[in-house]
Amino acid sequence: MNVIRTTPPRPFDVAAVFPQLVPLARTAIRLHPRPGSPSLYDSSVGGPLLWPAGQPWPCCDKWHEGPVSPLLPMAQLYARDVPLLRPPGRTDLLQVLWCPLEHPPEYKPPTELFWRTAADVTDVLASPPKPAEAQYGYTPKPCVLAPEQVTEYPNFLELGKELQQQLSDWSVWQAAGVAMDDSYEGAPEEFYSDELSVAPGWKVGGWPPWGLTDPIARFCINCGAAMSPLLTIASDECRADRIGWVPYEDQALARLDNDNVSNPPGIQVSDANHLQLYVCPTCCTHTDLIQ
Repeated sequence: MNVIRTTPPRPFDVAAVFPQLVPLARTAIRLHPRPGSPSLYDSSVGGPLLWPAGQPWPCCDKWHEGPVSPLLPMAQLYARDVPLLRPPGRTDLLQVLWCPLEHPPEYKPPTELFWRTAADVTDVLASPPKPAEAQYGYTPKPCVLAPEQVTEYPNFLELGKELQQQLSDWSVWQAAGVAMDDSYEGAPEEFYSDELSVAPGWKVGGWPPWGLTDPIARFCINCGAAMSPLLTIASDECRADRIGWVPYEDQALARLDNDNVSNPPGIQVSDANHLQLYVCPTCCTHTDLIQ
């Protein structure tokens, strides 16, 4: 992978001021999709899939008039590029497809995950079928990736009441000598949310981006195990109003609100929200939720 993106360090070490956050730190891998021409053998968003010629292409058979509709490739992630995937068994490749239409009752695109071993695919499907129809914002533009590891802390809504109160107290931040824009004086917890907790954009792992709904634990319907955040499919990468998360390499363009930085794949999930995929660490069952 020859694309590099570097997130600036956080303005300060928030866990040093609020030590309750130390055990809550999680690693995430920001994917930084950028316009490109990925190959079958690249990790990508909206690129071609290393799909076996002998395996039927998955289709959606719900809420369609006429014949079933082929699913659309969303992402292909090789474990060599995104080690945080932790693929099951000897697999080393995750492929994510969806139906590019919002389906009731939750009005979101149904997703399918496929784990496979890349070396086993020797005869590749040359011309995958394409869906006959797609809603606006559900066909990703081909993008190459620039995976980057960052540290995240929970969304403000996932924190305990005591810690929420401390983060909302302007005097606590002042006493710690934290340099913060005065615009946050009335709500310093927004500084935590905007600059210090959950990274924006496409990512693997980390903490989920709650806000549209209150946090709710996800459990596997097959084995009951607690599910973990797998992949965040984002409607927005980052803009000038959150310049602190914009990679150094993109900051000049971000100040222009350039779409190649703010939303390179061109995805718009349910009115510019995110689709969060969760996976069971025990049996690899997955679910998704608009957040």
